[in-house]
Amino acid sequence: MEIKAKTTFLSISPQKLRLVCDQVRGMGAQQALTVLKFMPQKGADLVHKTLTSAVANAENNFDLNGDNLYVARIFADEGPRLKRMKAGARGRYKPRVRRTSHVTIVLSEREEA
Repeated sequence: MEIKAKTTFLSISPQKLRLVCDQVRGMGAQQALTVLKFMPQKGADLVHKTLTSAVANAENNFDLNGDNLYVARIFADEGPRLKRMKAGARGRYKPRVRRTSHVTIVLSEREEA
């Protein structure tokens, strides 16, 4: 059984978010939450919040034990780009692109051996 949680329109670039996602891919859910709690990146807080939501979905909606879950898939997709401007020297226009991203986490239950 797969449990999904998705957070959209995060104001961080997907490249920065993928660095955090790569650290927790394949880990147990509780271990991943602990690792994310102590990471200094801004993206770690955003992924931590999404992972907490996914574990809560599994426990409340599907009556699964949170200790048996692991991060089966986690990825950060690109969201819409916000195009802004900053005034440059001599009346020129300097474009700024503010990137956004979407995080998707899929949890699965570990098979009992």
